[in-house]
Amino acid sequence: MVTGIEKPYVLGMDIGGTNSVFGVVDQRGNVLVSDSVKTQEYTEVLEYVAAVTAKIKPMVNQFGGIEKFKGFGIGAPNGNFYSGTIEFAPNLPWKGVIRLKKLFEDALGIPCALTNDANAAAIGEMTYGAARGMKDFIMITLGTGVGSGIVANGQLIYGHDGFAGELGHVIVRRENGRLCGCGRKGCLEAYCSATGVARTAREFLVSRSEPSLLRNIPADDITSKDVYDAAVKGDKLAAEIFEFTGTLLGEALADFIAFSSPEAIILFGGLAKSGDYIFKPVQKAIDDNVLPIFKGKTKLLLSELKDADAAVLGASALGWEAKAEE
Repeated sequence: MVTGIEKPYVLGMDIGGTNSVFGVVDQRGNVLVSDSVKTQEYTEVLEYVAAVTAKIKPMVNQFGGIEKFKGFGIGAPNGNFYSGTIEFAPNLPWKGVIRLKKLFEDALGIPCALTNDANAAAIGEMTYGAARGMKDFIMITLGTGVGSGIVANGQLIYGHDGFAGELGHVIVRRENGRLCGCGRKGCLEAYCSATGVARTAREFLVSRSEPSLLRNIPADDITSKDVYDAAVKGDKLAAEIFEFTGTLLGEALADFIAFSSPEAIILFGGLAKSGDYIFKPVQKAIDDNVLPIFKGKTKLLLSELKDADAAVLGASALGWEAKAEE
């Protein structure tokens, strides 16, 4: 993965719907320093690139200047590895096709490579985390949206156009499905993302009458963290929200197992840190719905990499092989 020591570092960045986290990574896969910007604060992509670059340049200078860096790897929603573009990402403020690879190459003066954020997380998990040694697994990222990276026979599945693996946009509710950010109705993302959990909470509070700690929070301000905090305190409604979410996710994962028969499904992101509140209903729904020939064969695991490290490290791995756009 690593070439000559004259360029011992790469940059890696994970672009999320809420935050963009970036860092300097060495040849051993250590994130040496990192920083972030609020993605949604920049409605113009050129302003965003300038803001990120302004924070990256001092980090680069700290490690000997840009000549010490082999490349810059970026994980982004709807990122296309083949073209280096972000295309019609529903959770980002910039619409249409964004040539982000080229914009950062021009800004930093080093080659860049870009892929889907969940694919980057899968690369990081395979290299440094719970998927070490695995050749067949699925990474599910549970953040502002629901992403996925599918590895089969040791290779990421990109498809013919670079967009394979959008499991967050598999439809799980045909009747009266929620509107998803992608424009369709009933997508997994609309229910099992952090924002989906908050939507479920608001729906439950309207449709049910039992007391709940969540009623003390203005409905529009409720977050998935609030639901978790209430569940920890024994709130019955909050526990039912997790049961509903985990069941839907587990049913979908049972279908995904039938697709690629992975050794493991690895959950990553803030919602995955809810422990048994999410894992127990997910595992039960998998067991209740998976085809008999796959029963008990796929492990359900929590990412071993903290916070954004999986995506940052995975994206940075692309930096070693990045080639500048001609």
